[in-house]
Amino acid sequence: MHEFNAPSSCEINPIYDPIMATAGYTAEHELIIRDRFNDLLASCQKIIKDENDREMIDKAFFLAKEAHKGVLRRDGDPYILHPLSVAKIVVDEIGLGVKSVVASLLHDVVEDTEYTVEEIETIFGEKVAYMVDGLTKMAGVVSKDTSKQAAYFRKVLLTLSDDVRVILIKIADRLHNMRTMASMPREKQIKISSETLYLFAPLAYRLGLYNIKTELEDLSLRYRYPEQYFEIVDKLNETESGRSEFIEKFIAPIRQQLSASGIDCTISGRIKSVFSIWSKMQRKGIAFEDIYDLFAIRIVFKPTALIPEKSQCWHIYSLITDIYTPKPDRIRDWVNFPKANGYEALHVTVMGPDGIWAEVQIRSERMEEIAERGFAAHWKYKQAHSTDDEFDKWLREVRNALKGPTEDAVEFLDNVRLTLYTNEIVVFTPKGEPRKMPQGATVLDFAYNIHTNVGNKAIGAKINHKIESIFETLTNGDQVEIITSDNSKPTIEWLDHVTTAKAKQSITTFLKRSRENNVERGMELFEKRMSEFGIMPSGRVFRKILPAYECANKDEFYSKLGSGIINLDDVEPILRQNSMSKVLKFWDIQLTKPFKSGQETLVVGGSDTADGKAAKFVIAEKCNPIPGDEIVGYKNPGSNTIVVHKAGCEDLTRLAAQHGENIVTNIKWSSYKAESYLAEVEIRGIDRVGILVDLSQVITVELGINIRELMIQSHDGIFEGKIRVYVKDTENLNALQERVGHIKGIEKVQRTL
Repeated sequence: MHEFNAPSSCEINPIYDPIMATAGYTAEHELIIRDRFNDLLASCQKIIKDENDREMIDKAFFLAKEAHKGVLRRDGDPYILHPLSVAKIVVDEIGLGVKSVVASLLHDVVEDTEYTVEEIETIFGEKVAYMVDGLTKMAGVVSKDTSKQAAYFRKVLLTLSDDVRVILIKIADRLHNMRTMASMPREKQIKISSETLYLFAPLAYRLGLYNIKTELEDLSLRYRYPEQYFEIVDKLNETESGRSEFIEKFIAPIRQQLSASGIDCTISGRIKSVFSIWSKMQRKGIAFEDIYDLFAIRIVFKPTALIPEKSQCWHIYSLITDIYTPKPDRIRDWVNFPKANGYEALHVTVMGPDGIWAEVQIRSERMEEIAERGFAAHWKYKQAHSTDDEFDKWLREVRNALKGPTEDAVEFLDNVRLTLYTNEIVVFTPKGEPRKMPQGATVLDFAYNIHTNVGNKAIGAKINHKIESIFETLTNGDQVEIITSDNSKPTIEWLDHVTTAKAKQSITTFLKRSRENNVERGMELFEKRMSEFGIMPSGRVFRKILPAYECANKDEFYSKLGSGIINLDDVEPILRQNSMSKVLKFWDIQLTKPFKSGQETLVVGGSDTADGKAAKFVIAEKCNPIPGDEIVGYKNPGSNTIVVHKAGCEDLTRLAAQHGENIVTNIKWSSYKAESYLAEVEIRGIDRVGILVDLSQVITVELGINIRELMIQSHDGIFEGKIRVYVKDTENLNALQERVGHIKGIEKVQRTL
């Protein structure tokens, strides 16, 4: 047991005195620590109720400072500044109380020093110890088949069942790490920003922390794609003066109208986040200059007593639309149907001066506080209204997901992440009961939302009284009646047609119960298929098969095959490969320095050495990088194969979030001999006579590029289609996109493969 005797509250000066500091820091460091602690104490004045609260914060600070004494972060700052910063985020930006501040100060003590959870409990009590334990990474050795990252995230997420504050502190911890990530090596930046986009930003959104969610996304973009990030920042700065002028011009008549109607409110304009602008550019294949809704106007009103807030929202809406014409398909009613994280507001997009669309957000002061402070504000208002709200329903859904049968940490993480949707629709039962579903949900998702047995027996549905397939995607406002049959049962195909955690979990559970001995079944299927080719399974065969199906060993391959997760439809071309070198004959990728993962080391060069194995490279089929693309590798566990992805690939983001230790950044194209690589371009534009001739002329004659496939559909004067071409590299492909984009009538040219 450590002896820790922090000064009692009566001995501690309200201002931290560096003379009382522990050894291990310079005088300059001590001054910085003093200022940061005093800053934290100033923020805590609003939550400290009595002397015991103040004493607990003092004790936590002195224990953490003593535990981390002399330790510096990578940027050269004293380590204690990190927990101090996390605690300040917790109180200022999230709005939690004293115990959360104490847990924030102590969150790395058990992990990084000799203090134990039991000692924390003795000094600070059971609740603080529980939070600190939840924030401590996994102790001991994690099995080689388990992702340490996924296992740790699972541990943190499981605390949702008891105490949401653990997640909130972890989000604050992640936010400060992202703010101070500049000194990290590139591979760490990719790993941490991938985790952030994959899990922490969606979590922050679901817990109502919009500002934090936005900052996490922007910082992730900054470190994943710095050039694109700063390009957007520069363009925003260049257009700032004109934008400010427009906002003031737009607001003036609204302010005058609301004031004349006796409405007490504040009106402000805000710019869209860099990440949201970048996402829209990527999603729609457009340039920065083509985005019209770069900002939103926010109206926050002081509600009038005895009149429902939502009625006042609609009254303000009517006053605004007396001035500006609304866009009918851009009204978002979250006052009658709040989001699952409790967010309430009325959004409308209107045509402003000079023919520019602008979004207006209408909220009461209560709605604003919930939007800005998330869970803490939700809990404050929850105490005044005991009935369950949307946040409670979502939390219950997450807790149900946490109780699922899966023991695999990665599968668990994927299931929980499925509850972190950012876009929602409202769907109605036959009796008119509204059910919130994620955008993109299918009839099957809705069936499982009603009940597991309904989902398992679903064969179809009546959507708005019209019979549709169970795979049909639902839209906002649909009324759905599920049609069931006792003869129906889930199949492996169903997993490709559901998006919610409950549906995936229910189908997986059914399939696992109904299929035993997957390895034996997979072995039988594989041997039968090999016999058709007259091949006996051997080590040489598996050296081709396992990397192609992204399996670490034979058991994993047999299990996936036996359960139907993979099939052998495309096995013939894999078997025809004479050797791995055949796959690589048209291009070459090299490690720029040795890569170490666990006990395995991959060395630079083409052959094994005493120091490690030579890396073997496989191109990821889904994103299909070509020479010139920025690439990042993923080392398959248990092998020396590196799967090469484009840096922006969604699969890579998921892998980096779950298995960051296997991400390889020190790879590069070194040479390539092939004359062509398959690429796909999506085009859209105004149909006219001769458009196909012009496309063929530009691509084949002017650029000398071979077209493999050209598919175009025309309807109502608009055409859209895809062109598959063989290009030499990204420079060749970029030239094609630019030249095709200048053809008369072409509105959109975007690479899809």
